Amino acid sequence: MAQVQEVTVPDIGDTEAVDVIEILVGPGDSVALEDPLITLESDKASMDIPAPAAGTIKELKVKTGDQVSQGSLILLMEVEPAAEAAPKKEAEDAPPAEQPTPEPPSQPEPPSEEATAAPPPSPAVAPSAGQSFAKAYASPSVRRLARQLGADLAKMEGSGRNGRIVRGDVEGFVKQALAADGSAAGGGPLPAMPKIDFAQFGEIETVPMSRIQKISSASLHRSWLHVPHVTQHDEADITEMDSFRRSHSDSAKARGFNLTPVAFVVKAAVAALQKHPRLNASLAPDGEAVILKKYFHIGIAVDTEEGLVVPVIRDADRKSLFEIAQELGDLSQRARQRKLKIDDLRGASFSITSLGGIGGTAFTPIVNAPEVAILGLSRAAMQPRWQGEIFEPRLILPLSLSYDHRVVDGALAARFTTTLSWVLGDLRRLLL
Repeated sequence: MAQVQEVTVPDIGDTEAVDVIEILVGPGDSVALEDPLITLESDKASMDIPAPAAGTIKELKVKTGDQVSQGSLILLMEVEPAAEAAPKKEAEDAPPAEQPTPEPPSQPEPPSEEATAAPPPSPAVAPSAGQSFAKAYASPSVRRLARQLGADLAKMEGSGRNGRIVRGDVEGFVKQALAADGSAAGGGPLPAMPKIDFAQFGEIETVPMSRIQKISSASLHRSWLHVPHVTQHDEADITEMDSFRRSHSDSAKARGFNLTPVAFVVKAAVAALQKHPRLNASLAPDGEAVILKKYFHIGIAVDTEEGLVVPVIRDADRKSLFEIAQELGDLSQRARQRKLKIDDLRGASFSITSLGGIGGTAFTPIVNAPEVAILGLSRAAMQPRWQGEIFEPRLILPLSLSYDHRVVDGALAARFTTTLSWVLGDLRRLLL
């Protein structure tokens, strides 16, 4: 006779109050040992909570958006006795032999009859999330990769143990879809990078990428592939702004934070976004409309030892210069200490990344999709500027605005940077 068993969150390290981002089962579902039940996501990692035994889900005790910690009750399940469950398990789910992930072919394999009748959709338009993800037997990292590439897990057959979908299955599916689309358009699949043994040329060292770097790498790759990037370069005379900043820096330090130039750029960027709202937007998933956002949540790229993270200053239009500077300092410190909460990283409508403290004169930042624009700041430098009768030394800040050309055209981008430069040139214009 089946017994009701409580399933709780196992040891997940020192992390507490972790968000439940996906429920993978429902009441009445039958699960096997180690089948994924729910997915949790901490600051920069996601994990599956596996079934501790085979059985049937009786009742869910959590929902998407809840926060749980070690020991939190997830669900109740009816556990099948081992003597009865084992034959059933063997009959229904005989595990295939473990085999390495197949290398995706450089040329698309001959399509089956089913594939000929309904070829796999392009990753750009394939359905995401939904029931195809809920029922898929795949790890959190593989589901994340599928979402990022727009690949439908329901259309894949797993090559891992017990039919588990592995990374190679997703990559092979996407490559085959790209090859199909490329052939129809007269192009071809993306050529694979050559595999080179660099040790044959000299001494090498292999350094693993951090988790944050891996996540950033996938996001940047996705954005670069899907977003037609254009970068508008401009300059802003911040001589008076910097003088004003220095005159109030002691007051800011007395309150426990630094008054940095980025805080001024955030205020000016909000003013420019209010005048040009199309840059504070996202392209609708079907590509048929532009979603204009009435809020101004500004993402600020922070360089940490683990990689680049982008915490968000929410409702920047409602905050004073000092409030923005203080929050910017707090977010940057917590980012470097890896103490950011998930909500600190969500919801940005526009992003700013600054290399001013390092150097450079211009660069091309990658749009943080689904945003449609990102502002890059390089190092400000004193330059001679003609003031009608003589040249005067002025502090000039280089600006680099990358944007999604599907939503923002060149004229609008130039108007935006012109507005931004105009506001930064005289902060009193914020009152107009």
